Amino acid sequence: MMKWFRDNIDRMAGYVPGEQPAPGEKVIKLNTNENPYPPSPPAMEVLRSVDADCLRRYSDPMADVVRQAAGRALGVPSEQVLVGNGSDDVLAMIFRACCAPGRRAAYPMPTYVYYRTLAEIQAADCVEVAFDDDYALPADALADANGAVTFVANPNSPSATFTPVDVLDDLAGRVGGLLVIDEAYVDFADDCALRLVGKHANVIVLRTLSKGYSLAGLRLGFGIMSPALMPNLVKVKDHYNVDAVAAAVGAAALDDQAWMKANAERVKASRSRLADDLGRLGFRVWPSQANFLMARPPDGEAERIYSGLKARRILVRYFKQPRLEDKLRVTVGRDEQNAALVEALGAMA
Repeated sequence: MMKWFRDNIDRMAGYVPGEQPAPGEKVIKLNTNENPYPPSPPAMEVLRSVDADCLRRYSDPMADVVRQAAGRALGVPSEQVLVGNGSDDVLAMIFRACCAPGRRAAYPMPTYVYYRTLAEIQAADCVEVAFDDDYALPADALADANGAVTFVANPNSPSATFTPVDVLDDLAGRVGGLLVIDEAYVDFADDCALRLVGKHANVIVLRTLSKGYSLAGLRLGFGIMSPALMPNLVKVKDHYNVDAVAAAVGAAALDDQAWMKANAERVKASRSRLADDLGRLGFRVWPSQANFLMARPPDGEAERIYSGLKARRILVRYFKQPRLEDKLRVTVGRDEQNAALVEALGAMA
């Protein structure tokens, strides 16, 4: 009998998202890096005013209203913006177009493990290059990996650390394939790599509205790239990949930069206080440029602390995988949520 699935799909484990509480369940949710503040009021007004025709008709295949809003927000030509159902959708397009058996994906580890999942779907080879303990980018090894695509999350997850843009600039000139800089958390960082798109034809910068714009449930993101890269990625995208409601709401959110930046500043201030509090409890906290912290408990028993917090109805992220099994990733919440976390950790000490 013919096998129903490809061998590589049978073998792969699949990506495991962060746990979500049941509807109505009361928890302090600090495990999936959602923004603790609400979306832009103009974006919410657009959502409330959706009319029937918006739902009856197919959406714009290229989501031009989002491309134009992204162009206004970031100062880039709209024709260099490719919109996806979340930036994960744009990642999937890149893997479909570029990676296959014999065409490898390269990235540092530990990082966003979904890169590995997408490579396994394509049966592509992976080159996983180890970060050092300070999470300095292993640029030489990545350049030598000869990837069809090299992926760098910046800020990185789960470490929250930031690679200087001049390091990425140098790497872009050394890799033979594409360099994809995944800036999902860049709204909380002090710099960004957007300027490299105009300098290097092989650079794609990814952005999402899930973090800085408080729209994780909307599923909207985009890539910024050279016009030469656009046509082949459009070939492999789903034809109506962005729904009309998401496009309209997302465009309004992008146009409200003041709201996003004000909330990002609130998160950054809370991030600093939470890092200090965790440090006083004996945790090692890596320097963060994201809306979360990576923290190692003083005894390294991260799984025990994760379970103890969960019993107290506080969710943080624990990764049971090499080099992360002694660490926790903690989303920065509102100050009162962070204080409850710190109090619970103190009680468990």
